[in-house]
Amino acid sequence: MNTTDFIKTPVNEIYGINSFSDAVMRERLPKSIYKELKLVQNGSNRLSSEVAEVVANAMKDWALEKGATHYTHWFQPLTGLTAEKHDSFISPTEDGRVIMEFSGKELIQGEPDASSFPNGGLRATFEARGYTAWDTASPAFLKEDNSGGVTLCIPTAFISYTGEALDLKVPLLRSMEAINKQSLRVLKILGMDVNRVVTSVGPEQEYFLVDKEFYDKRPDLMLTGRTVIGSKPSKGQEMDDHYFGAIKARASAFMSELNLELWKLGIASKTQHNEVAPNQFEIAPIFDTCNVATDRNQLLMETLKKIAARHDLVALLHEKPFAGVNGSGKHNNWSISTDTGINLLEPGDNPIKNAHFILFLVAIIKAVDKYAPLLRMSAANAGNDHRLGANEAPPAIISIFLGDQLNQILESLSGGKKYKNGDVETIELGVSTLPKLPKDLTDRNRTSPFAFTGNKFEFRMVPSSISIANANTILNTAVADVLAEFADKLETAPNPEEKLKEIVADTYTKHKRVIYNGNNYSEEWVKEAESRGLTNITNTVDAINEIAKDYSVELFERHNVLSKQELESRCEIDLEAYSKQINIEASIMIELTKKQVFPAAGEYITQLSNTISGLKDSGINNSPAYKKMLETVSKNANLLYENILTLETLLSEALSINSGALDQAVAYRKNVFTQMANVRIASDTLETLIPCEMWPIPTYLDLLFRL
Repeated sequence: MNTTDFIKTPVNEIYGINSFSDAVMRERLPKSIYKELKLVQNGSNRLSSEVAEVVANAMKDWALEKGATHYTHWFQPLTGLTAEKHDSFISPTEDGRVIMEFSGKELIQGEPDASSFPNGGLRATFEARGYTAWDTASPAFLKEDNSGGVTLCIPTAFISYTGEALDLKVPLLRSMEAINKQSLRVLKILGMDVNRVVTSVGPEQEYFLVDKEFYDKRPDLMLTGRTVIGSKPSKGQEMDDHYFGAIKARASAFMSELNLELWKLGIASKTQHNEVAPNQFEIAPIFDTCNVATDRNQLLMETLKKIAARHDLVALLHEKPFAGVNGSGKHNNWSISTDTGINLLEPGDNPIKNAHFILFLVAIIKAVDKYAPLLRMSAANAGNDHRLGANEAPPAIISIFLGDQLNQILESLSGGKKYKNGDVETIELGVSTLPKLPKDLTDRNRTSPFAFTGNKFEFRMVPSSISIANANTILNTAVADVLAEFADKLETAPNPEEKLKEIVADTYTKHKRVIYNGNNYSEEWVKEAESRGLTNITNTVDAINEIAKDYSVELFERHNVLSKQELESRCEIDLEAYSKQINIEASIMIELTKKQVFPAAGEYITQLSNTISGLKDSGINNSPAYKKMLETVSKNANLLYENILTLETLLSEALSINSGALDQAVAYRKNVFTQMANVRIASDTLETLIPCEMWPIPTYLDLLFRL
């Protein structure tokens, strides 16, 4: 069935047809096997070889019926991308034929080469063995490529031969288990009959679309995902006419096919709209558990690019592809729920049942305040340095938005008073007298990096191009750590109800400095945050360095999420990735400006000189306008070339540093990155002077307004 046929098919008939979902398993597996697998998914049982064998056979038959010829263990190494090694289902027979086989052992475990992926020193090149292990809780799916090929993809974790995590999924799963364990301790004390607690995420994905014809003529976009040079057009986003505007026909056609492909994969794509910048858009799915949402966001990004290519478009996921206009983020909407269907961040309307909400709320406040540098680190990459604090995204300062009403409630609770209808009255604070809280306690604050939005927190710092795994691993672990403190106190308290009141009051009082309901974009907030003692980590290099510090190691080891060696390796990998990214950006900037912009300037200088000479030959000796333009272009061309030479020198110096990943990253940040701004200013000035027909590469006008 081709795309046109699918579009004519009702959504409910195509939804999930490429996902080995719970519904498919219930239909294809024997009841006893299905029940056993559900226990494995819930963490109650370990996966047996017998169950794996039956599931593998059913999964193979389903995939073959859909046209699959190969399977792959689909994993997320520390490259920031996904990885896959394809194996066919065929198994030769003695008579020269083949049969289609897929065993339980092949389902459970694979063995890709671990030495070729980033490992930060955990593995030597000759220590190649690594293993992929099936994540039973994340549905397998069928990936269709643009040529018609179909591959069964099995979401997996990736570990080394000696058991270290070499991917993003292993620590995420460990963090989910950590917050489950500590939440259950707290809820048991509160008298709630719960077997499991899960964290869920709904990641909003922002992206740009550009015409492939123009993209192919921009080496900087092709190699780095952003324009390293480019002057703003006369009109940008200042008229606010693109945001939530009518979607253009070409973008709409792309979105229709994108939704179709996502729905076939069982990804509940729900919302789509024009974003603030020209040719910028957003797509948002419905919530999934953290590990499934992470997998599906990676798949969504891949599908964005694949479907864009079918429409002669390119989807740009970089945080700041165009200087001077809004960049892209990935709003990580995080919540925590029980297996009985209770959202622990839902205020509710029954005062007796609000104890868990208040307790979990202050736990999150403390976790965000205490581990703010780690949350900042989770949102750090080279692209986000162009975005954070640029009056379009949260600043680099971590703060929480609760809204005035919830703030007042916490103030009254911590002060031993009662909040009622906006008034504060004296009362003895007890579980049964906690206030009734409406669902929508607040307006929304789009400038806050960590905002409470009714029954979830929206972490708005996460970069658009990266996995959400790190952000949620850190958030889960940080909250688990505080819940463990609370549980220790409550479990040993003679009167748990009195201890709960004490914990709420004490925690809020000590950590309310992180709460800010105002304009996070303002300069006043930067000054106030400093006076409150909040951290302001302004660049990626400083942020990355946080993960290997003692407090971080203690946190992650305490909850068995990451070891000291694993954390140090990730720090090394991220610092090296930053240096490599800036090196590529600087190199392509040198190439573009030296080989295209500078020659274009020379051509225009020659044209101006010839014009002035021609005027003289015609008896017009006074041509001040042309002389002034010639002087201006020549001055900026010389300035550009001088800055290029300086950048080349600084790039060479940074590249030659061998005293460690941190020293090299610092050099790239302080010297190379800074000098790139000088080259850009000179180049962008020349773009405003040189005639359009002589400018060698597509402009912002082409990239942002032609679709």
